[in-house]
Amino acid sequence: MATFIFFAYLTGRVDQSAYILMGLWLLGGFVIQVVVGVLELLKGNKTGGNIFLFFSAFFMLVTGLEMIFNYFAGMYGWVTDPHISGWAWLPLAVSLLMWTPAYFKSPLSLLFVVLSLDIAVPLIALMDLGVVTGAWAPIVAGYALLIAGMFAVYTASALVLNNAYERVMLPTGTPLFRIRIPSTDPTSPYKF
Repeated sequence: MATFIFFAYLTGRVDQSAYILMGLWLLGGFVIQVVVGVLELLKGNKTGGNIFLFFSAFFMLVTGLEMIFNYFAGMYGWVTDPHISGWAWLPLAVSLLMWTPAYFKSPLSLLFVVLSLDIAVPLIALMDLGVVTGAWAPIVAGYALLIAGMFAVYTASALVLNNAYERVMLPTGTPLFRIRIPSTDPTSPYKF
């Protein structure tokens, strides 16, 4: 949902007058992502659980609140320095890029979500910082988010249908890596 909202905004399909509604939708997504993140951690999926909690806090909650604030800031003429969002999104972008290899063990459709986000999130951070300018940047980021959103909807649909019918109704593609590499360190907690 968030990727479609950002696509619409970045590609000019909606303007800043939609900020308050965008913020409310993101707050709704925050609730869902927190629940999913906790459930994933309880199932032992550390990668998925951490990513969902990470996205719920920063991309959904904080960005949703920021959009609501910016709506009122525009309405009342409050001036803020927009570069702070770039500084906040920069470590988020770096974290996402560094966590991407964890998704090489995931179905391809989910990996494509992450790879699309790897394009959009750093670009948004650099745009907010004023490092990347030009009309092309929001369009590229917007379409990368749209692609991420379409793969996310497809992957979620595959999970629901494949589980409901207990067979592959929608294929998600095999992971790039299926092997486990055992640790050679006898004290490592990461033995397989």
